[in-house]
Amino acid sequence: MAGIKEECGVFGIYDLDGGNVVPSIYYGLTSLQHRGQESCGLAVSDTKGERGNVKFHKDLGLVSEVLRQDVVRKYEGDIGIGHVRYSTTGASVAENAQPLVLSYVKGTLALAHNGNLVITPELKWELERFSIQLQIQRLLRSISQENVCILKQ
Repeated sequence: MAGIKEECGVFGIYDLDGGNVVPSIYYGLTSLQHRGQESCGLAVSDTKGERGNVKFHKDLGLVSEVLRQDVVRKYEGDIGIGHVRYSTTGASVAENAQPLVLSYVKGTLALAHNGNLVITPELKWELERFSIQLQIQRLLRSISQENVCILKQ
């Protein structure tokens, strides 16, 4: 299996009964920590709550450093995603931590991915066409064609 290597870790969960998924995201990311030690983050929302209310936290560091218990207690939702990063492109800076959260004409989008974008010009045209306003350059640098987990409300 030459050529296979680990890249990032993506975790997503939805609790059909409306329970808080934040602890599960934390433990899921802890289990995926071997996939990336550079940065991590989570984004959550309550599907019965206010539309477009996606809360997130991300930074450089290990899961236990970024998502400390005092931080995790501030977040609650029944749907969420998380990410641990192992960079293959882009600098090791906080702005490249995921999930990426952006507001656009149809609401708020949180996205976590594993990989590198290979169709940047085509995707840029599509994103501009659908009026995505914020973080488009960061999204285009880092979004993946595969292994994408999306939280949309």
